[in-house]
Amino acid sequence: MTIGPQSQIPGVYHRRIGDIHVVALSDGVLLRDHHMMIGVSAGEAAVLLARAFRSAFVLSVNAFLIFNKGRVALMETGSGHYLGPTAGHLLTNLAAAGVAPSAVDTILLTHMHPDHSAGLTDMSTGAAHYPNAELVVHANEPRHWFDDAAMARGTEREKKLMFQQAREQAAPYRDRTRTFVQGDVWPGVTAIPSYGHTPGHSSFLIDSCGERLLIWGDTVHMPEVQVPRPEVSMVVDVDPVAAAASRQGLFEMAASERMLVCGMHMHFPGFGHIGRDGAQFRFVPEAWRLAI
Repeated sequence: MTIGPQSQIPGVYHRRIGDIHVVALSDGVLLRDHHMMIGVSAGEAAVLLARAFRSAFVLSVNAFLIFNKGRVALMETGSGHYLGPTAGHLLTNLAAAGVAPSAVDTILLTHMHPDHSAGLTDMSTGAAHYPNAELVVHANEPRHWFDDAAMARGTEREKKLMFQQAREQAAPYRDRTRTFVQGDVWPGVTAIPSYGHTPGHSSFLIDSCGERLLIWGDTVHMPEVQVPRPEVSMVVDVDPVAAAASRQGLFEMAASERMLVCGMHMHFPGFGHIGRDGAQFRFVPEAWRLAI
């Protein structure tokens, strides 16, 4: 009896932006439901999912390697062991991409939620997973997550999974952390403020040889719902109104400039374009490319 494959191929996908090599890496998925959304009923959400031939709320968790000018950056570190067995696979896929954690010189974070920063450090030992990397994050992120008064106002879940997690994970990088507000953060990478999801939530624009890629972080969690309905925000948004405004603005920019986009919760590998159907936006996934 022939036994077929028992596991999926590695979650690794290559994409060139001019002279910059971007590699999408999967950390896995998170299983959620309509209760995490604000501004849409369960019935409306179900209709939008059905239109996309989906029946469940599945969030991809993506990260991105960036190679440029002899340097290696990792954008996001995945969820480590904080969010269950369906996620936390970034290190496995990093190895499949042929990159050792010690080769990464910079960690770029869009923000410090656990599905983005909980892979910075080994929970069992407290050691940094990326021993030679500088941690680069918006100045508002440590300012907020390390604020004891803000932590005291959070729920018990927020205190543990967000505030405490951010502090524990960032601790080994304390002496090699650089903060920004906006502008150039790494060769070929520019930070664009997109506040709301968190106080320092940032998108990153990769620009090389006339080609551009907008990596918009958590601008979208549920693409089937939030692309046609950008006013729909998430219960984990620190400022849902500001998050919706940032989403609308980035959609407008991406659509008008026909810009390639991707995000941490777009279905892996996450590359595509924002189009319009009249006044409504739509996401058009980019076709798989054979050549790197």
